[in-house]
This record gives sequence, structure tokens and C-alpha cells, in this order.
Amino acid sequence: MRPWVWWTSGTGVLLLAAFAASWLLLPVRTVTVSGNSHLTETEVRRLAGLGPVLGHDFGWLYYGRWRARGLLGSPWVASARVTRSFPDRVSIELTERRPFARWQPPHGEAVTLAENGEVLPNGPATGLPLLSGWGPDRLNTILTAARALSRYTVQSVAYTPSGVTVKTASGSVWSGDLHSLLKYAGSISMYPNQHINIYPWGVSVQE
Repeated sequence: MRPWVWWTSGTGVLLLAAFAASWLLLPVRTVTVSGNSHLTETEVRRLAGLGPVLGHDFGWLYYGRWRARGLLGSPWVASARVTRSFPDRVSIELTERRPFARWQPPHGEAVTLAENGEVLPNGPATGLPLLSGWGPDRLNTILTAARALSRYTVQSVAYTPSGVTVKTASGSVWSGDLHSLLKYAGSISMYPNQHINIYPWGVSVQE
């Protein structure tokens, strides 16, 4: 064989040996997880492509973005930061989405939603505002209303073809127009323990 062929083959063997050595001599041995509340550390490690037995599944030198991107596949994860520290440490910092409301569709089981409307599997079943309704879908509308009126301790938001009703800890309010509802929402604090109807031209208060 010609000399250059021998040199190419030898280089390939050396590279392969270096790859194997770095995999074996620099395994991921320490993983730290922070920012998780709903997801367990085991779940985070699984999503990040790090198995339960460290040092056996992946080399530290080759662990990177392509391996950790599974974290963003979870609806609970809003963002994730993965940092490698020589020689064997991987740190995972999460920002989890928070349960915001429970959505009861006209047909089906209630689910937990984040503030942006993302469905959060296995979320809490109590302690959150209940969203519901019937007629043409207005989920985005009642989500917007729940966010805008959250300072009034919203208990439920429901829609019908005629409008949106928001029940709070100190009363309730109805409006057929979202813009008017948001514009005059301050009336809730002015008329506690009463029902308020909001129209584009004004506010009606009922005992």
C-alpha cells in the first residue's frame, strides 16, 4: 500500500481511539437540576437525555444541545439552560410554566392551563380559576379576561354567545365586549359584592 494510505488509516485509528478514550475517561458523573417544581429531577434528567446511571450512558465531551433539546418537548418547560463544567458536570436550570387556570371544555375532561394557554398534563385540580363556556370557541377571550382581572382573585370565567361572565372573590361582572370589560374592570372594586354589567356606553350595577 502507498505511504499516504497507511497514514490515513493510522489517523483514522487514532481518532477512533481518542473518541473512545474521551467517552470512557470523561463520562457525565454529576448532574445538578434547579428551577424545577412540578417535574422531578429524574424526569428532568430523562428529558435531557441523561440516564439514571451516570457515567455509563454518555460522554461529557459529546453531550450538547442536540441531546438536551428533549427538555423543550415538555409543556411544563418554558426555557432551559444546560451548562457543562469540566471534567464531568452538567447543570440544568429550568424555568417552568406555572398553572394558571382549569379549562373545562364543553365535551371532555378539565385540563390545567398555563397563562399562555399551554396544556399542562397532571396539573393541580383545585385552587385555580375555572374557565368554561358554550357556543363558538372563545377560550382565548376568557384567558385574556382572566389574566387582566387576576388582581381581583378570579374564581371563574365563562363565555356564552352573548358575552363573558367573570366571578371574583368580591362579586361578578358581565360584558358582551372584551374591550369594554377590560376598560371598565376597575368597577369591580368600586361596587363590591354586586353584579356589574359592562356595556360599551357604561356600567350597570345590580344588587
